[in-house]
Amino acid sequence: MNFADYLPNFDFLNRNLSWIIQVFVVVFFVLLINAIQRRALERLQKKLLKTANIWDDAILDVVRKPLSLLIWIVGIAFAAEIVHKETGAPIFAAVTAVRDMGMVVVVTWFLVRLVRTLETRFIDRKQAEGKKVDPTTVDAVGKLLRASVIITGILVGLQSMGFSISGILAFGGIGGIAVGFAAKDLLANFFGGLTIYMDRPFSKGDWVRSPDRNIEGTVEAIGWRLTRIRTFDKRPLYVPNSTFTTIVVENPSRMTHRRIYETIGVRYDDADKVNEIVTAIKDMLKGHEQIDTTQTLIVNFNAFGASSLDFFVYTFTKITNWIRYHEVKHDVMLRIYDIITRHGADVAFPTRTLHVPEALQFAGMNESQTPALSSKV
Repeated sequence: MNFADYLPNFDFLNRNLSWIIQVFVVVFFVLLINAIQRRALERLQKKLLKTANIWDDAILDVVRKPLSLLIWIVGIAFAAEIVHKETGAPIFAAVTAVRDMGMVVVVTWFLVRLVRTLETRFIDRKQAEGKKVDPTTVDAVGKLLRASVIITGILVGLQSMGFSISGILAFGGIGGIAVGFAAKDLLANFFGGLTIYMDRPFSKGDWVRSPDRNIEGTVEAIGWRLTRIRTFDKRPLYVPNSTFTTIVVENPSRMTHRRIYETIGVRYDDADKVNEIVTAIKDMLKGHEQIDTTQTLIVNFNAFGASSLDFFVYTFTKITNWIRYHEVKHDVMLRIYDIITRHGADVAFPTRTLHVPEALQFAGMNESQTPALSSKV
């Protein structure tokens, strides 16, 4: 066999080597461009960190991974087209559709990440500036934006793959009735969550409770289907949102004041001192730094008790914090006791007086052993 017989083999090798080199060059440039964009973004980040604008930092943080993925999708799709042109393999015929779908996914991913990052940074920025912000409202707007982006991305992706969006929407309108009946509880929870976001009876971090149900704790998260409440014994409580449309919910976190309402009794022997004690307690409350005198303040003799003369204290504190409230109440109660003792009186406790007739004698007793007229037990 002479050298001419080997030429066809070399020709085949040259043809294969040509498109292999092209694919190699494409992959090499993809790696190069990816490295360049990462380096450029790192330098840009150092400059943007010096600015007070939160938007540029947020965009730069969320664009890194989607941009790298986009570069790889475009590069691999280009390399796959070269392979398809040279080999004619049917598997590479769907490169264009897959590339378009990948680009839609990347853009959707970028926008979802952007909304989530802006939501977090907006709340942190406002809190750092000392401004009041409602996390529940921000969370609701963020969820609506993310849901809109995802739904739009799905529809655009289906359209890029050759499906008719009008047909899908028409099918969704007809099938929505069946889905509504099948998922009525899910829809009830969804609209319950929407009601919470609109009416805002409570927000994340609020202490809530319901007299209708055994629900009490701190709100940790408000979702579209359920709300997570952390009870005071640190157990998570998951409540479907539809529940809040049918029950009464108290929100102690939004109290303007906390009330002190106590009934105190003094002995009947101190009846002549009751008026002075009541007046002194009222003056003490009016001068207390944590008592709001613009609210109702009552200290009055109220009832003749079984063992005491009862007066009640009705007033409101300026603070609403539960722990601090009990510290204030602790101080007020000690001051009240100090006022009672300074007036020579004492707080009453349950007593019973037993009256024994003079002529009553027990068997075996003489006159000198006759019981006293009365004794206290």
